[in-house]
Amino acid sequence: MSTPTQKHTKSRKNIRRGPRHLKKISLGECPKCKKPIRPHTACAFCGSYKGQAAVKVRVPKSLRKAKKQEKPKK
Repeated sequence: MSTPTQKHTKSRKNIRRGPRHLKKISLGECPKCKKPIRPHTACAFCGSYKGQAAVKVRVPKSLRKAKKQEKPKK
């Protein structure tokens, strides 16, 4: 393997790397809960897709415990 004989300038390097930039993610709005979601995917918060229930959303254990503690005892 040989070493480069001439230096590549910053502009030449940046021109070469130009197409590799990250693109913005376009976000839509969930029709049910109004949270931002990626297009053509089910909502991670309410589990709906195009206004209908599609995925069963699991509630984390930490939130489940908090709900149980809030309920008053009879």
